[in-house]
Order: sequence, then structure tokens, then C-alpha cells
Amino acid sequence: MNSLPSFDRFDVIVLGAGGAGLMCAATAGQRGRRVLLVDHSPEPGRKILISGGGRCNFTNIGAGPANYLSANPHFMKSALSRYTPADFVALVERHGIAWHEKTLGQLFCDGSARQIVAMLVAECDRGLVEWQLGAPLGEIDHADGHFRVGVAGRMVEAPALVIATGGPSIPKLGATGFAYDLARRFGLKVVEPRPALVPLTLPAEEALFRELSGVATPVTASCGKAVFREAALFTHRGLSGPAILQVSSHWRHGQEIGIDFLPGETPGWLRSAKRERPRGALPTLLKERLPDRLAERLSERLGLGGDLGNQPDRALEAAEQRLSDWRFRPNGSEGFAKAEVTVGGIATAGLSSQTMEARGVAGLYAIGEAVDVTGWLGGYNFQWAWASGWAAGQAL
Repeated sequence: MNSLPSFDRFDVIVLGAGGAGLMCAATAGQRGRRVLLVDHSPEPGRKILISGGGRCNFTNIGAGPANYLSANPHFMKSALSRYTPADFVALVERHGIAWHEKTLGQLFCDGSARQIVAMLVAECDRGLVEWQLGAPLGEIDHADGHFRVGVAGRMVEAPALVIATGGPSIPKLGATGFAYDLARRFGLKVVEPRPALVPLTLPAEEALFRELSGVATPVTASCGKAVFREAALFTHRGLSGPAILQVSSHWRHGQEIGIDFLPGETPGWLRSAKRERPRGALPTLLKERLPDRLAERLSERLGLGGDLGNQPDRALEAAEQRLSDWRFRPNGSEGFAKAEVTVGGIATAGLSSQTMEARGVAGLYAIGEAVDVTGWLGGYNFQWAWASGWAAGQAL
């Protein structure tokens, strides 16, 4: 990587050396475009490096439009269909990176996330991309069909500018709302950003559950029409784990979420247990299905003491119903500091779904997390980064 550009005029300036920016720069560069890739961080791909526990959940084999949230649920169809998970896997394999599949179609490196960053850097170098890392941006102007950007004390210009600076999630890595401010300057609208794939907090009256910090169990979590069957984790502040992170992207303040603590349990199982084990107790039954501490807390809340044989069927039915749809009303989330991604962003109404170019500003593009497209947990957001970056790179 070159630390300073060797000239002032380029065909493309890409702002942001995350997943989308790296893919876009590499794609455009390999098509013969003179590309400058700029980032205030001293190293590229910082979010990639911490993803997947350091092994990078780099895509999901089932990624499709249904796995994304956006004000326009059709916007992502074009890019996702033209650059698929199989395309990225082929790139990974060309670079000799070993990988494996985990649950629900999630693909990870056998080794380190650094392999994915190194691969993308190598692809950029193959496209002769110029680099400017570790320097804050100066003024950004647009006139006479060219964008002029202040970088490291000098002005560079190009007829195309790509916004790939992501959203404000994980600010400790330098994430900000810069993309939205820049988009608004050019007349693009922004869908209100909020934290996504983020732990939810519980109010004081739910302290009984917060005392279960560290306890995890498979559940089905729901919020509105969104339903996810994965693990939930109790924390000292509230709820986390994959199932909760998934529904958090759909959750709004004031809404309840529902948790089925016994997904797949046959309706009527408690009444059947009453007949088969009349001297049994609810805590004992629940401990056969759930972690002990959780079983005890749920039993306390349900208030069914004594032998099952002494409980009326209607009380058992009510307990079953509550266990299958236990309602929590979070009082907030842990915010952008703990959010993996951002819901909202640059409104897709102002962008071409084919090229990611702004409809009203020729040469301006927006890709990746900066755009109002948010994937599920499990490699989907990286696939959007690759697909949107590739789509823009093909159009530049």
C-alpha cells in the first residue's frame, strides 16, 4: 500500500476503507480506473478484523432480500443477485483461505479475519489503487462535474466520489455519522439511524431476570412479525444473544418482545405431565428443559407451587401460554457503542439500485452500511458490503 497518492487527479475517490469501500476500490481499479481510497484510520478493514470473534463471518450462503431491512425492501435485490455469496466464496478460495460453515449458513475463516483484509488489500493492489490512510478529511467540494477533497493537506479531485464510511455503530473504532452529513449536503435524504444487532436493556422491575447474568438458552424471540429461533443470553443490564440481537433491529422504544422459552414443546405438555407425574413440581420439570437458575426464576414468576396434581388445568394452560410467549418491555438498548450495525441511513429513494449512484448528483455513490439496508446477524451485512461495493465498482 502506498501511503501518499502519487498524483492529484483520479477517476474515483472512495471514502472509507471498510468492507464495501475495499470491494468497490478493488473492482473499479481492476477495470482500469484510477482510484484513491481514503480512510481516517491508519489501517483498513477495522470492523472486519473484530468480526466473528476474530474469524470474520464473511457471508451467509442463504443471503437474499428477505434477510434485510430497508424502507424499500426491493432495493437490494439487484446488487445481491449480481454478486452472490458464491462469488465471494470463490474469491476467498482463489486466495487460498480455508473456511468452514457454522449454523444457519454462516461462513467463517478457519484462521483469522486478517486473511480477509489481506485478500481485499491484495485485490486493491492488483487494481493499482492508491491509498491515503490515517489522515482526516478536509473540505469536500463539487463543481464543474468534479469532486474535490482535502486529504492530508492537499486537494485531490475526481469525477466520481463514493461514500463508504459506514454508520455510527462501534464508535470506539472511529465510526461516526459522517456519511449522513455528507449525503445531506448533496441533497440526499437520510432515514433516521438507530442501533441494530444490539443488546436490549430491562427496567428495574425486571431485576429478577438481570440476576441471571450469564445464563443462555435456545429460544424463539419475536418482535411484531419478526421471529428468530436462536439463543438468548441474560446480562446484568438485560437481554442479549443472537435471538435478541436479531429482534433488536426490528424493536422500537415502547414495544414489547416475546420469548418462547420452550420452542418446539408440544401444546398441552404441562397437562400431560400432570397426568403422568402428579407428584412432580413445575421447577423440576423446567430444570429438565432449561438452565437451573432460569427454571427457578420462571417458576417463581408463575407462582405454581406444590404438586402438579393439585393444579387446575386452566392454571397449567396459562403457565404454558406465558412460557411460550413471555413478554418483556425493554426500556432501551446498549446503543451504538454495542451495536454491530445501524438500521437506517442514506435513503434508497435517492439512489440507483443498479449502480448505487445518486439520482440527483452525477458521480456520487453510496454503498455498504452508509445506505438504508441492514442485514440480519450471521454474515448478511458483509454480503451487502461486497455486493453494493461490487455494483458501484462495476458502474464507475
